[in-house]
Amino acid sequence: MNIIQQLEAEQAAKIADRRQIPDFAPGDTVVVSVRVTEGERSRVQNYEGVVIARSGAGLNESFTVRKISYGEGVERVFPVYSPLVEGVKLVRRGKVRRAKLYYLRGRTGKAARIAEKKRVMVSAASSEANAPAAEAADSGSKA
Repeated sequence: MNIIQQLEAEQAAKIADRRQIPDFAPGDTVVVSVRVTEGERSRVQNYEGVVIARSGAGLNESFTVRKISYGEGVERVFPVYSPLVEGVKLVRRGKVRRAKLYYLRGRTGKAARIAEKKRVMVSAASSEANAPAAEAADSGSKA
């Protein structure tokens, strides 16, 4: 690892210690808390929308969030390791099949919706209890 990559890794670790960023992907709906400075005062403003792209790597990684505000599409690019980004909260996961969702720019209303990814919650105890019954059912259907 060269010196530049080492410095970038140290800076990324330092910023990641201050706040936790969840693992999110394009299609997910997120709330980004951004520090906004107006004059002398500073406040945190939430920006909720759909992640349409992630690009870059390491310290230069960024993501684009799109939302509809008063009937107009608004996109904003956030660096992942920016000190102005207070945090990212994952609201829901989207089921998409591509990495860049730029096609959402041309869609409105129902056509612009993204289906939610189904989560499968399987506990270890229930899967062990159902395993013998499933094997018996399989062997009975083959005979």
